[in-house]
Amino acid sequence: MTPGSSPGPLHLVLGEDEFLTERATAGVVAAVRAAAPAGEDPPVVSRLGGPEVGAPQLFELLSPSLFGEARIVVITGAAELGKDAQAAVMGSAVDLPDQTVMVVQHTGGGRAKALVPDLRKAGAQEHAAGKLSRHMDVVGFVRSEFRGLDVRVAPEACEALVEAVGTDLRQLASACGQLVADTGGKVDVEAVRRYHSGVVGVSGFTVAERAVTGDVAGAIEALEWAMHTGVPHVVLADALADAVNSIAMVGTQRGTPPAELARQGLPPWKVKKVTAQTRYWSIDTLGSALQVVARLNGEVKGQAEDTSYALERAVREVGSLAGAA
Repeated sequence: MTPGSSPGPLHLVLGEDEFLTERATAGVVAAVRAAAPAGEDPPVVSRLGGPEVGAPQLFELLSPSLFGEARIVVITGAAELGKDAQAAVMGSAVDLPDQTVMVVQHTGGGRAKALVPDLRKAGAQEHAAGKLSRHMDVVGFVRSEFRGLDVRVAPEACEALVEAVGTDLRQLASACGQLVADTGGKVDVEAVRRYHSGVVGVSGFTVAERAVTGDVAGAIEALEWAMHTGVPHVVLADALADAVNSIAMVGTQRGTPPAELARQGLPPWKVKKVTAQTRYWSIDTLGSALQVVARLNGEVKGQAEDTSYALERAVREVGSLAGAA
């Protein structure tokens, strides 16, 4: 929903990310309440959903109110609704009672995936809540958080904050707000380091940059210190993968203007640094390194019993491949 737009009666929050789903839902609730006439009681919010919910419960919740009060009905877990419950949702969606707003939270899949196109046809306002899996998308989320707080922050500082906090969007959103409050809106790389000391100082960036330039000993030393000071293992793995993927992007598109690379997700300020790193790599060694970081991604997310060992092995392998180019 764009700022200033009036909330419609039907909303579809689509995606698997729990934080984005709840944020979008809260945004709809806030917009509906803000649009309510002055002096009237605020809309009552009710939540219901999931595979155990039946049509009778939904019909009762969505039927016209005897007292005529404004209501916001949030249908959670809509992807797992049974056939009768789906029919109840759609029956109400196309003919909602006055002063009733319905918000349907749906992952996009599940046994009730047909609800998504049906709700779209019914005119639902759609709100994206998909998981952000790519590093540059997470950094983009941080930039949008700062913009929402009316603060302009350089891409380097956004990168540093992701490195410090990790990829959990709820934690990142909280960190953005706290940084703005603590710095009076003057957020830069140094501010991130100052307020996240002990983490950013030995970041995944340090480990990755040393590894992709063939400094195996330096990379391992930085890795050990980073793990000792509590940098999340997933963050370290993401930094290594981002470094290798960035080199692959630049190395396979030599001569491409920086502006074009930026449109593909690599900020202009980063192109020069990555270009210098490509001299350590060949097509063959890059291919091997991409396999290493892909394997590491699965290992730090549950496939490995010892993620510390998995990280060290991957850093050694990437560093040795860089030195072999």
